[in-house]
Amino acid sequence: MKRREFLQLAFLASATQWTDVSGDEVFGGPRLNSVRVRVKPFPWEEATIAEVQAQAGAGTVSSVSLTRAFLRRIDRLNRRGPALNAVIEINPDATAIARELDRERRRQGPRGSLHGIPILIKDNLDTHDRMMTTAGSLALLGSIPSEDSFVVRKLRGAGAVLLGKTNLSEWANFRSSRSTSGWSGRGGQTKNPYVLDRNPSGSSSGSAVAVAANLCMAAIGTETDGSIISPSSLCGIVGIKPTVGLVSRAGIIPISQSQDTAGPMARTVTDAAILLGAIVGVDSNDPATEASAGKAHGDYTQFLDGDGLRGARIGVARRFFRPGTPSELVLENAIEAIKNAGATVVDPADLPTHGKFGDSEYKVFLYEFKAGLNAYLARLSPEVAVHSLEELIEFNKRNANQEMPYFGQETFVSAQSKGPLTEREYLDALTECRRLSREEGIDAVMNEHKLDAIVAPSGGPADRVDLLYGSRGVGGSSSPAAVAGYPNISVPAGHVFGLPVGISFFGRAWSEPVLLKIAFAFEQVTRARRAPEFFESVP
Repeated sequence: MKRREFLQLAFLASATQWTDVSGDEVFGGPRLNSVRVRVKPFPWEEATIAEVQAQAGAGTVSSVSLTRAFLRRIDRLNRRGPALNAVIEINPDATAIARELDRERRRQGPRGSLHGIPILIKDNLDTHDRMMTTAGSLALLGSIPSEDSFVVRKLRGAGAVLLGKTNLSEWANFRSSRSTSGWSGRGGQTKNPYVLDRNPSGSSSGSAVAVAANLCMAAIGTETDGSIISPSSLCGIVGIKPTVGLVSRAGIIPISQSQDTAGPMARTVTDAAILLGAIVGVDSNDPATEASAGKAHGDYTQFLDGDGLRGARIGVARRFFRPGTPSELVLENAIEAIKNAGATVVDPADLPTHGKFGDSEYKVFLYEFKAGLNAYLARLSPEVAVHSLEELIEFNKRNANQEMPYFGQETFVSAQSKGPLTEREYLDALTECRRLSREEGIDAVMNEHKLDAIVAPSGGPADRVDLLYGSRGVGGSSSPAAVAGYPNISVPAGHVFGLPVGISFFGRAWSEPVLLKIAFAFEQVTRARRAPEFFESVP
């Protein structure tokens, strides 16, 4: 199933200098000229975690002042001004948490790189505090889980300040094939901060928008297939979809036990690497994490190398690029830029199984969603409105005006019709997914060409928000790594008509160190990230 489809990479590079060009320049037309929503200057715009920690160490900024600054920024941009709808709920205890972390810093120093850093998390990660966990659904209003998810517990332990929760495509975009990315019954429609009538993609829509618009220092998203990679691309940020099992899924509202993972979303590769190191670890409540023992790293910044493309062998998954589009020429120049940074480029290096596992993936999702969601809902308190997928379907029918004004729940109904995870249809589909995506897919092409990574477009530019027909677009490369459970990193690559597009590097299981080195080097060569300007539309 193609949950995320989008146009391809658009950027230009030369042997000596990266040039960021927009699609109107490619066609020789006028530059972007549209009405902008004016936004008050923000002192921490585009600030990095290292820069903030340096000031905190020097005593020129406190966690309380930083937290309050971001809360004011959210107030100005989330419901007012451009009305991004990226944040679905504010943590009422954020300032108190920051105050206590300031005291701790004075007494005994910082815990690490995330001490006092304001972070937002997607509204499908459990928190046992005064915030709800709803996956954007009105059916879970009032739900306060009995304990923190593993990821949240790790963030608290690292000293992060949880500012609040982000909006998302409701139920992580697994309710309908006609859904609009970034829309939820509880949170409404999230907007792309670059051009406000454009879609931010999803399902980690709010996390991507919040990071792009400087509503937080960094954020946590989740992915099953494209839900970190695609919104990161369309919102001009860095997103890491880790190897399944590197980060625990315990306490995260599920879709697929074979593909789900949480991951960091940030404005720079360095900040994303810092966040990744804080949330990894073996968790007895998620058996998949046992395989990460000895493979996880508490500090992924050690692998960042500005010369990391030199000597690397990068394969171009050419079939993910579409000829005859504005990005065809810029892609060739981008490949030259990677070569000129010292990499050996193998072009093409297509997966032998390209496009062959979509049907099997969807079958797996239907079975695993029913089993996983029923288990999650059954643990919720009696005060919550629903405790099974069947009850959720009935809730949506009763509340159709609020929950289904634009699209239905046919995916829920299909999942409800499935049996247990012991059924042969499920087992065969899962086996096929792993075979086609792993040994006959990513592993096969990487072995054949002795590759360190595969490169492909991760997305963009964004299409218009369309509540009638839902999200649409062409292209996208998230599925192979998602189905295999392998890591994938999206990095900003350039802009088309003012809209960001990204490039993906993916590879073998547990290859995050290699991919981070390559992604960081690409980022340093290109410097393609730029802050949004909140245009109302593209003329």
